[in-house]
Amino acid sequence: MSVAGIFVKSMIGILVIAAITAYLWKLNENGTPMRWFTLGGMLGAIIVSILISVRQNWAHILVPLYIIAKGFFLGGFSSYAHRNFPDLPYQAIGVTIITFFVMLLLYQFRIILVTKKLRSIIITATVSIMVVYLISWILSFFGIKTHIWGTSWFAIAFNVLSAIVASFALLLDFDYIERYKNKVPKYKEWLATWGLLATLIWLYVEVLRLMQKLAIRF
Repeated sequence: MSVAGIFVKSMIGILVIAAITAYLWKLNENGTPMRWFTLGGMLGAIIVSILISVRQNWAHILVPLYIIAKGFFLGGFSSYAHRNFPDLPYQAIGVTIITFFVMLLLYQFRIILVTKKLRSIIITATVSIMVVYLISWILSFFGIKTHIWGTSWFAIAFNVLSAIVASFALLLDFDYIERYKNKVPKYKEWLATWGLLATLIWLYVEVLRLMQKLAIRF
């Protein structure tokens, strides 16, 4: 596993996601509903992620499928913002890129050390947030609305917290790459790419949701 290999795979993945997203935006502008693209992409990404977790040696096949699924999810998810607030998706991309490099510098210069305790805190916070999202999503099928989806100050605060945790989750990706580069088989590059893209996409989604809420509220 090499850093260069992870970089190339990540860039290709980002380009594929961007291409699918742009295509779905055009479909949305022509009146095509995005609901099923978003839902299908999200469920597809979850299923593929589970498969990757239990069949890591299939990562070279499964991670590209994950990238495609995430492309459909992001295309559908961000179509509303692109249609109603055309500049927001690009601003969210900019914030995500800046955050990535800030966290990378903090990690490289050891301003923030990824200790065992910090790793446990980040993982616990990440799992907790995902559980909240999952429960909220399930409750929505029964017509029960939770406070994390609206534009209340509580919902905005939850978004801010989630974005912060996603930012710190990047440190775990950097740490994984540094600890295992040049030490593990080549196919592990796909696993590192999967983790890095998953975190970046999560961060982008949280930033975009936060910007939409602020735009609607103000």
